Amino acid sequence: MREISDIDRMRSWRDGLWADCSVGLVPTMGHFHRGHLSLIRRARVENDQLAVSIFVNPIQFDQQEDYRKYPRDHQRDRQLAQREGVNALFTPDEAELYPSGYSSYVEVEGLTDCLCGAARPGHFRGVTTVVSKLFNILRPHRAYFGKKDYQQYRVIQRMTRDLNFDTQVVGCPTVREENGLAMSSRNQHLTPGQREAALALYRALQRGRRMIEQGRRDPAAIERAMRQLIDEQPQVQVDYLQVRDAVDLSHPGEVAGEALLAGAVYVSSTRLIDNVVVKI
Repeated sequence: MREISDIDRMRSWRDGLWADCSVGLVPTMGHFHRGHLSLIRRARVENDQLAVSIFVNPIQFDQQEDYRKYPRDHQRDRQLAQREGVNALFTPDEAELYPSGYSSYVEVEGLTDCLCGAARPGHFRGVTTVVSKLFNILRPHRAYFGKKDYQQYRVIQRMTRDLNFDTQVVGCPTVREENGLAMSSRNQHLTPGQREAALALYRALQRGRRMIEQGRRDPAAIERAMRQLIDEQPQVQVDYLQVRDAVDLSHPGEVAGEALLAGAVYVSSTRLIDNVVVKI
């Protein structure tokens, strides 16, 4: 495995591959858990060469404190990447991707106006900017994203289509702990008691799923029922908890087709997100 930190060398690695070589990319912010490893393993199987990026992207954080305390463990990440058969590990620093005077950004309209986009202004502009840069540098045939960040997955899909990137965006299932809690690097900030409390979000989404499967179609009624369950847990504060169309993220008048049940909560100062998709 080659670890590369500058753009020119990363491009040289990409240019040096054989003509019909398929390249997979897994963009990450590091601190790997089983969710990251599931993306890496799928990408390893589906491509001739695999690149993984590690970059804690400052421009997608709306609070600098959250950026500063984001967990980092480069040595462990490097060992895991090598063990999983990664060919190139791209580890640029901030000055490499955003040099002095940097002033160009990518923004996807519409899909970013709700859910995490409404709760965290500027977040998705940071995500789409850094991903577009990675796509330009590495020119991957496929790029892999976890569906725990479902809105991000849809936003990257739209950006890729609109800007004519020759990359297939592959969405991969959410990986969960045994009790159902969605894997997240932020879970390490939770005490055992907070981990148990955090399950209220997953249980609320499952309540919403059951209601739809039982024939309920009123989004407002489903949202109220999910909210009621979380409100019973005093350690958990709702950021948002909504029913959306799973394709365009619009708020439907009636649940139909594919429904996205998505939520974000705070457990103490730790923000967690999760979702389920229900096909009618």
